[in-house]
Amino acid sequence: MFILPQTLMFPPVSMADEDGLVGIGGDLSIDRLLLAYRSGIFPWYNADEPILWYSPNPRFVLHPDELKVSKSMQTLIRKEAWTFTVNQDFASTIRQCRIAKRKYQTGTWIHDAMEEAYIRLHEAGYAISAECWSNGELIGGLYGVQLDRVFCGESMFSLEKNASKFAFIHVVTYLKELGIQLIDCQVHTDHLESLGARMISRDTFLTYLNEVT
Repeated sequence: MFILPQTLMFPPVSMADEDGLVGIGGDLSIDRLLLAYRSGIFPWYNADEPILWYSPNPRFVLHPDELKVSKSMQTLIRKEAWTFTVNQDFASTIRQCRIAKRKYQTGTWIHDAMEEAYIRLHEAGYAISAECWSNGELIGGLYGVQLDRVFCGESMFSLEKNASKFAFIHVVTYLKELGIQLIDCQVHTDHLESLGARMISRDTFLTYLNEVT
């Protein structure tokens, strides 16, 4: 297994193991995180572990033009009962993603160091949050890292049914208007598959990433 040196670098993702693990160690500085995302790599580890860096194969992505909006979601959006915002409250969004209860998952990989690192990325202008509000209350949302024309989604949460879908559908439109051409969903979830995300090979993902960033 590749142990990252103090210098700012990552090994080729072709060195990843079958789970997509590329390397261990390093830090969560802004420069290293940006290099990681631009290389098709992201951190994913528990608080009691060293920093683990992944580049899974295949990769789960969404092309904005392939977004699927169900009739029930179209109806919900037309009701205009909820409000969508971007970067209205990044800190609360990542905190809710951290504490959200999920099926088949007892803990969270969004621990103190990760939360602080992405808040720094946000303050530097590289991480954004998308929020869903109901009567002034934050009920759903997501956050991720925005590159030149690729958005790397990190986590999402819902306090009410479909609130994260509402935020995701709206942010896809928002990002498309900014020129985003690909949304990286990293690993498969049924939730995102229902919205149009699909698997592509890591090589295809990296080729696409290199072409558009």
